[in-house]
Amino acid sequence: MGFLDNLKNQIGSQFIEIIEWLDDSTDTLVYRYPVYNQEIKMGAQLTVRENQVALFINEGEVADLFKPGRYELSTQNLPILTTLRGWKYGFQSPFKAEVYFFNTRLFTDLKWGTSNPVMMRDAEFGMIRIRAFGTYALKISDAKEFFKTVVGTQGLTTTDDILGQLRSTIISQFSDIVAESKIAALDLASSYRELSTLAQKELGPAFASFGLELSRFNIDNVSLPEEVEAAIDQRTKLGVFGDRLGQYAQMQTAESIKVAAANPGGLAGAGAGIGAGMAIGQAMAGSMNAAPPPPGSSAAPPPPPGGAANVPRWSLAIDGKTYGPYTDDALKGMIQSGQVAASTQAWRPGASGWASVDSYAELGGGSSTPPPPPPPPVK
Repeated sequence: MGFLDNLKNQIGSQFIEIIEWLDDSTDTLVYRYPVYNQEIKMGAQLTVRENQVALFINEGEVADLFKPGRYELSTQNLPILTTLRGWKYGFQSPFKAEVYFFNTRLFTDLKWGTSNPVMMRDAEFGMIRIRAFGTYALKISDAKEFFKTVVGTQGLTTTDDILGQLRSTIISQFSDIVAESKIAALDLASSYRELSTLAQKELGPAFASFGLELSRFNIDNVSLPEEVEAAIDQRTKLGVFGDRLGQYAQMQTAESIKVAAANPGGLAGAGAGIGAGMAIGQAMAGSMNAAPPPPGSSAAPPPPPGGAANVPRWSLAIDGKTYGPYTDDALKGMIQSGQVAASTQAWRPGASGWASVDSYAELGGGSSTPPPPPPPPVK
């Protein structure tokens, strides 16, 4: 073999004759075939496997796209590149071009979530902040558009490279999607499927602008602020009582006394909270149960039936502190349940002094004699 033949073989070895991508990764969206300073031989073999497409790029400009199959490169199957290169009458010499392989399989179990709470306008609670997270699945649907908007401008090639941008797209539209759904905060937990379907529909065009298809979108959890969850819990308790506010006020009083009894100071450890809670609950119950005056009448409504028994009038003395006032029914209920001992000192307007609750006939006591002088304060 002569010198010229050896030189020809050495030069020929620089020409790329087989172009293919054997993907052994799990997260690569795009693979740039290493052409660099080498040249592609006209007539080279191009192999595009299933779940792949190959795209030829000429000086940064999108050219010819190849779907799965085996090709022998020529000016006939490179029409766009031929036009860009100006090969009007055919071309058989090696040429330079960038070759990108795109993975078109479905990428699943991609995570999304709100790093910061997003605002939601609710008909019952007003403006509230919510957090949410879930998963989604995507695939490349338009390799040319994906190259123009993502790869060509930013050089992003793996799922991790673009997840941040896609996550921002999801979060920026999520609050609008929740508002458009008009699902109340109380019903969010039971409406994940409906909300997921709406989100996939609304986010689809945004993903399509990147050349991607949003194949699935799932909402796994939506969490509400603690104060809203507390309000929901209270609403549930009201539902148990059939929205009867009087019973709800009694329940609140009983709960506050239980909490106070668990403190080191017993009932006194709760301070004035018990009396205040009871008074507020009774005031609310009275206001809800009072009938409005007839139209056109300015006279005040008559007192509630039952006389003084329905008026908060009883005060309790515990460890030198005073709690109350309570109605007859409320105090009787606390005595019967054991929350207030029979020896607890009590007083009402008209009484000559403090006396144990079991000495008052109104409270079921057996004695109607006047009580002794009020007990001295505890030192």
